[in-house]
Amino acid sequence: MQLGFRLAAFVHPKARLWIEGRKQLWRQLESYQPSPRTAWFHCASVGEFEQARPVLETFRKENPDWKIVLTFFSPSGYELRKKYAQADLICYLPLDTAANARRFVDIIQPEMAFWVKYEFWHYHLSELKKRNIPVIIFSAIFRPDQAFFKSYGSFQRNILKCFSHLFVQNEESLELLKSIGITNASLSGDTRFDRVVEIAREAKSFPLVEQFCGEAKVLIGGSIWPEDWKTITQFINQNTEKRKLKYIIAPHEIDIQQIEQWSKDLTLTSVRFSEATLESVQQADVLWIDNIGMLASLYRYGHFAFVGGAYKNGLHNIVEAAVWGMPLFFGNRKYRKFQEAHDLLALGSAHAVADGTEFTKIFTSLLQQPEVYQQEAETSRMYVYSKIGATEQIVRSLKV
Repeated sequence: MQLGFRLAAFVHPKARLWIEGRKQLWRQLESYQPSPRTAWFHCASVGEFEQARPVLETFRKENPDWKIVLTFFSPSGYELRKKYAQADLICYLPLDTAANARRFVDIIQPEMAFWVKYEFWHYHLSELKKRNIPVIIFSAIFRPDQAFFKSYGSFQRNILKCFSHLFVQNEESLELLKSIGITNASLSGDTRFDRVVEIAREAKSFPLVEQFCGEAKVLIGGSIWPEDWKTITQFINQNTEKRKLKYIIAPHEIDIQQIEQWSKDLTLTSVRFSEATLESVQQADVLWIDNIGMLASLYRYGHFAFVGGAYKNGLHNIVEAAVWGMPLFFGNRKYRKFQEAHDLLALGSAHAVADGTEFTKIFTSLLQQPEVYQQEAETSRMYVYSKIGATEQIVRSLKV
């Protein structure tokens, strides 16, 4: 794995960060002073951190004498949250080798470990099990096509046996685990619902965005990739109700050259948030979000959301939008690993669209049928609030 990242580092900035960050890891740990009581939280990246956050913060509040160690696998997670105030140590997860695992656990000396959703690193988990350190995984979700449930999956099944308890998102996951003899599992749901409700309650307001929106209906494109933009652009340029709709677009990766290129695809006036003034936002129809961190709060201004990633590597967080009550759209290719997408599609307030033509048809229909729109909006909101409570269930189960 490390060789692959080293080769990729020549051309990919994230791969360079992955390599450089781990070069500094052991030096960073030299000054760490372990505590008699330490909880280790490990997340793959930003999305998993948002799932971990309500559990971590509740645990810290109820156990103020414990230290918290927070690790990330990916640079995007680490770089965004390396100054997070609720952890005593924030660092990369060392490369998964037996020697690294021993060395890392020797340094941080955890009494308990929490892993999120789908991180299954053999040597790290084996080391924790060898030392009888309880390891809990939460917000986990499993599918029949995973190696755990195949005839050739004995190695992967042994990794699952390292967990003291598995809190899973759905009944299917629970049944799959039972089918391979894993019974130390329970249904708790997804802690991300607790997090998005908390974000909604504490959402920031942005006066310039309010001025931009005015009285118009607003479509928010969240974490948008080029493939998503192609679909959205087709609708924007075909829409004849120009001033009745406005668009807030937050690209997944902040690249000013890409934003400038995408702006040229439009027949409408646009402005970047970093350059916005009261006058410019009132004249613009498209507002580009050229920073990281605003999106979750920005959904408060939306009436519709198109969430990116499902044409490419995987759907981004639709729950952040759903909590505000709105119909949801995303691509029709890479959403099947996400339980919330299946649920909202079944409930009828989400739409997986193949292209701009299908998106335009459904969106236009909702604009023309206010009662249908309102029903879908309320369905999204009620769905999120019906799913809260996983954090409390997990924390209450702990014997600390």
